Amino acid sequence: MAKRKTKRIPQYKTVTLKGVVYYRTRIKDADGRRVSLYGKTCEELYDKVQEAKRQIEEAEFRQAYPTVAEYCEKWLKMRSATIRTTTLQRYETAVRNHIEKPIGHMYIDEVTTDDLRLMLVPLAQKSCATYSNVIMLVKNIFHSAMQSKVICYDPAAALPAKGGVAKKEKKALTDEQVRVLLDTIRDLPPYVFVMLGLYAGLRREEILALQWDCVFLDEEHPYLSVRRAWHTEHNRPVITTELKTPAARRDIPIPPCLVQCLKEAKEASSSAFVIANSRGEPLTGGQFAKIWQYIKVRSTEKRYYYRYINGESIRYVVEPKLGGHPSRNPKLVYTMDFHVSPHQLRYTYITNLIYAMVDPKTVQYLAGHENSRITMDVYAKVKYNQPQQLHGLVNQAIGREGAESKTKLNSEQMEGW
Repeated sequence: MAKRKTKRIPQYKTVTLKGVVYYRTRIKDADGRRVSLYGKTCEELYDKVQEAKRQIEEAEFRQAYPTVAEYCEKWLKMRSATIRTTTLQRYETAVRNHIEKPIGHMYIDEVTTDDLRLMLVPLAQKSCATYSNVIMLVKNIFHSAMQSKVICYDPAAALPAKGGVAKKEKKALTDEQVRVLLDTIRDLPPYVFVMLGLYAGLRREEILALQWDCVFLDEEHPYLSVRRAWHTEHNRPVITTELKTPAARRDIPIPPCLVQCLKEAKEASSSAFVIANSRGEPLTGGQFAKIWQYIKVRSTEKRYYYRYINGESIRYVVEPKLGGHPSRNPKLVYTMDFHVSPHQLRYTYITNLIYAMVDPKTVQYLAGHENSRITMDVYAKVKYNQPQQLHGLVNQAIGREGAESKTKLNSEQMEGW
């Protein structure tokens, strides 16, 4: 009969802690640090040592062979030291929704280019911006892993940079649409926000962080200063002096219509913020959405809502008619047959500057862009690509040069005669 193998339990040294005698030993953890383990008996301490060694081996394996999700979280933590909080939040959302969900369980050194291509298939139905953002993150994450020798080759290097569904071309509001919008929301909560977007070109984050100490209405040339930015964390507002880019820090002259609007708002305000809630605090994400709803419900855009009937969700579509009103609210009138977004206000401001022939570098400064290429590539095409708008400019340039050439030709012919 074979002898039963018994485990050899070492004799550990003892220490006394608070009058109690313990057996103690030290081992190195996965990071190379010495840690102490205690037990009331040698057998108990031995079992703790074996369990600790098992956990250390598992941790060492995971360090050497992390999953995609584990390395993504490590990469996000490394990037958090060098990017804005809002940018980090956007990265985290994209990584967790579009990278970790489909392939997060895979070991990163086992991921192939085909795995990444399959991961991108659902993104083909998303916008170009979403697709490009995810591609950028994937390429950066796997490039970082290869530089750190976590993987031997980069499966993301061959991925196509372009994809997704092209978004509709952005359009600035026309002068008539601006007039209708302002008439519609005058004396309503979003009015000051809209005026700041249309006539100062501020980003949403800049408007919601604007305080009265940065608004100079009594100067010979009134202006406002962009010094703070707004974002939310768990729907709570956070005001910071960290702007989107260094170029976002700027002083913007404001026209008389905005000066008058802000003077009236300041007289009625008891808050340090230009846009504030009833307690004088900056708006939360939800509060801003409710304010913007005043604009959305007065447009003729399609409405979708759901009702549960016999446990089944049924979608209904409502198509408001211009001049009509909801059956339950006859005072609310659908006055706008066009779409309005917060960024469209800024879009309109910058487009109007370009259309008024303001030089690109000045527009770049007022918009808070880091370089004029962004300004001109994104905004200049909006109003400079219509034949009826180019007709006068082309005729003025070509017509004058043509007339000069014709006069010169005639004079040369006369000399020849």
